[in-house]
Amino acid sequence: MRTDEGRNTLSTADPQAPLVLDTRELGRRPGAQRRVRRQVEAPAGLGIDVLGVPEGSAIELEIRLEAVVEGVLATVETRVRLAGECVRCLEPIERELDVEFQELFAHADSEVEDDEASRLEGDLLDLEPELRDAVLLALPFQPLCRDDCPGLCPDCGARLADEPDHRHEENTDPRWSALAELRLDNNDNAQRD
Repeated sequence: MRTDEGRNTLSTADPQAPLVLDTRELGRRPGAQRRVRRQVEAPAGLGIDVLGVPEGSAIELEIRLEAVVEGVLATVETRVRLAGECVRCLEPIERELDVEFQELFAHADSEVEDDEASRLEGDLLDLEPELRDAVLLALPFQPLCRDDCPGLCPDCGARLADEPDHRHEENTDPRWSALAELRLDNNDNAQRD
């Protein structure tokens, strides 16, 4: 436990966690920089129900840490592997996604508002929440196997991309046949006018 400006706060950043970085060597010297390359395993729940980063898959991170007056500015570039399914035809999807983000981690005694920046915990910063947010914001809202995916047949569930000429005979209920005739008569009258 440490005290910041009279407040008791419990440090939650685990220095052994793969996405927690120690910024001690930057000190409080604005302009000081450090580059870090790190490969980590993807945490659980990094995605949405139909598309996400498989838990435990490798994530390569290119990180630039820069000391600024308010704290440490982290600039991160990464490419993640996505796995999921198309929302129209339910076919598996696998692709890569480039994600970039930048986040200010303010010193505990900084005047920066809490809603404007994350906070350093001593000399530690945790990139996991920012990585999670950046990946979720970069995911397509409704992932498709291809842009023109026709989906599934609403009657039988056949994948329409595999059967482009897929059709069903219309079996109308005989009780509705009188209405079908009225519709045909109205179309004929409209064409004559």
